[in-house]
Amino acid sequence: MAIQGAAMLRAANAMLAAFGGDRVELMLPATATASDGAGQLGLVDPGVQEVVISPVVTRVLATNNLGPRRRVEFTLPASVIAEQLPALGLATADDLFKAAMGLSYGSEVFHIESVVPEEFCGTVYFYVVTAVE
Repeated sequence: MAIQGAAMLRAANAMLAAFGGDRVELMLPATATASDGAGQLGLVDPGVQEVVISPVVTRVLATNNLGPRRRVEFTLPASVIAEQLPALGLATADDLFKAAMGLSYGSEVFHIESVVPEEFCGTVYFYVVTAVE
């Protein structure tokens, strides 16, 4: 990673903390299942695994009458996403977002509509996630 990329990651994290500092949880399917017959047949709900991402900046987007009830844009730090990947056994942030069942913010659960990586000098510093309720 170039010096400019590392500096951009630090600046991005500082900016997210200064402008909001919220937190979200990405909900992933849990992989543990019961070893009895019901678990092997898939009759036991393994639950979800929540991955906490912070700091996050949120922005409510306009919706029309025929669209979703609520649309929110979440700006996530790429450095925090990258730190989570090895423990989850995932290779890329794209794999993480594809595996996510949803995003929890406060007491609400959102469906991920789109993910756009923002980059500078070849280094991704933000992921802008648009989610709907």
